[in-house]
Amino acid sequence: METLTGVSILIIIVAVIALMMILYFVPIGLFITAYFSGVKLRIFKDLIGMRLRKVSPQVIVRNLIAATKAGIQLNTPLLEAHYLAGGNVNKVVTALISANKANLDLEFSKAAAIDLAGRDVLEAVKMSVNPKVIETPIVAGVAKDGIQLKAIARITVRTNLERLVGGAGEATILARVGEGIVTTIGSSHSHKDVLEMPDSISKVVLKKGLDAGTAFEILSIDIADVDVGTNIGAVLQANQAEADLKVARAKAEERRAAAVAREQEMNAEVAAMRAKVVEAEAEIPKAIAEAFRKGNLGVMDYYNLRNIQADTEMRNSISKPEEKKDKGTNG
Repeated sequence: METLTGVSILIIIVAVIALMMILYFVPIGLFITAYFSGVKLRIFKDLIGMRLRKVSPQVIVRNLIAATKAGIQLNTPLLEAHYLAGGNVNKVVTALISANKANLDLEFSKAAAIDLAGRDVLEAVKMSVNPKVIETPIVAGVAKDGIQLKAIARITVRTNLERLVGGAGEATILARVGEGIVTTIGSSHSHKDVLEMPDSISKVVLKKGLDAGTAFEILSIDIADVDVGTNIGAVLQANQAEADLKVARAKAEERRAAAVAREQEMNAEVAAMRAKVVEAEAEIPKAIAEAFRKGNLGVMDYYNLRNIQADTEMRNSISKPEEKKDKGTNG
């Protein structure tokens, strides 16, 4: 009896394991749910085949049921192929159902391509139904009168499903709108014109078709705030005036240095001429001595010459008493 009981327990364990294996490979409950939901599946080829192909039957069958109930015709191979490609079957099917309810033209192949491209296809469909508002950072532009204006814009966009794959993102939209705002402000003759009609910015920017090549469609551009910034024109003029002043000072210093150098040159020339005078004066005694030797100059002539020199020195001392006094003080 004990041996028979042990064998019975072993048989029961084997039977339970076998039943669990069968239920794992043959999800009867999922098959019944699909059958009563109007989804036709084959146990061996579809359900067991999914297990063997490493595909989750729960993911495929439940999304197939949801699509069928929403009136969207899908088949198992399509969902399996997307699952094996690494796509998110749940988001793709949910996006198809949302697009169908919103009367958007979205096919499974396009939704699968968007999902495999790394974009959130469900979020894209939601943005197509409910547009999104993007706020730009502060954009500064300078009008022709030199006054800086700082503007903030709110851009209302919705997803363009046709250009979602390969289209540029939000950063491109913000950059293009910012460029358009700067251009519009810069083309205004006065900053007052922009302050009086800030909607002129959005009108000009919208006409440029800034959403070309992007994954979005711009619905509206609204200027949320415009503030007056710095007087750039006055700052530039002040900077230019300061630069001109520095240039003028540099040129004046250059002229002063040239004048000082010229003065030194003239002083050197005067000193050279004085040296020549002294040299010439040193030749006079030699000439007098030579005249004495040759008999061209007598003693009386020499005394008369000395008297003339003494008279000349006396007259000079009388005419320049201060100079003589200064020499005596220095001595």
